[in-house]
Amino acid sequence: MRISVGQFRPTGVVAENVATLRRLAESAKDDGAELVLFPEESMFTVRHVDGPLAEAVDAGWSAFVSEVTRIAADLSIAVVAGGYEPSGTERPYNTVVAVDATGKILGTYRKLHLYDAFKYKESDRITAGDRGTLIVELGGLRFGIMTCYDLRFPEVARSLAVAGADVVLVPAAWFKGDYKIEHWQLLLKARAVENTVWIVAAGTRSDNTVGHSAIIDPLAVPVAFLGEEGEAIETADVTRERIDEVRSFLPVLANRRTDVGQLGSAGS
Repeated sequence: MRISVGQFRPTGVVAENVATLRRLAESAKDDGAELVLFPEESMFTVRHVDGPLAEAVDAGWSAFVSEVTRIAADLSIAVVAGGYEPSGTERPYNTVVAVDATGKILGTYRKLHLYDAFKYKESDRITAGDRGTLIVELGGLRFGIMTCYDLRFPEVARSLAVAGADVVLVPAAWFKGDYKIEHWQLLLKARAVENTVWIVAAGTRSDNTVGHSAIIDPLAVPVAFLGEEGEAIETADVTRERIDEVRSFLPVLANRRTDVGQLGSAGS
């Protein structure tokens, strides 16, 4: 499957961001992509929303999802993008929606690990996911989804790989800071090679976030990547054959010990 990552600078206005998604999706389609991944906060960035966040989410989520499905159907390309979903409280969910090339919604994933780190506290404004992980099928491949800070928790990617994911999609808004680009690149490669899966990551590029979207193969080799571009698409072929090739000499999933209980527990 040919896959694109789209990188851009979201505003606080849903309509503006959706227009950018369409423009980038058109570029992805021109590149021959069958799927385009967009970042976390593709709906809008919380920092630029006017008024109470819950009100903006209540007003914007359905419109955002409708526009994403319309883009997918109009261009015959699968689209995965992050937004904010009402939770029934003042703190919405941070949610990714996955849509196939006909505009059918395949599923949604609510971010499990909120970014309560590096002096930031996402949980002050967002509700943590309550439905576990998500895997969807497209073009003969199985795609697991996780969001941004989830990347720092290896058990998330491992659970997706064990459940059969061939590709892990990582929409993100990775904050800037000392060594943060290095962390991002290291963790993407680690999640790829420790699970022998493809990693496809799309990040926002703004005054606060790093960009550096990438497509990384199951041996942790970057095959397509962006830097600090404010609006760009990068595309690569993602194949099951490469997974099989790497697993033929690096069968880490097959070599896992599952017969000895919890490794690292007290007394081990």
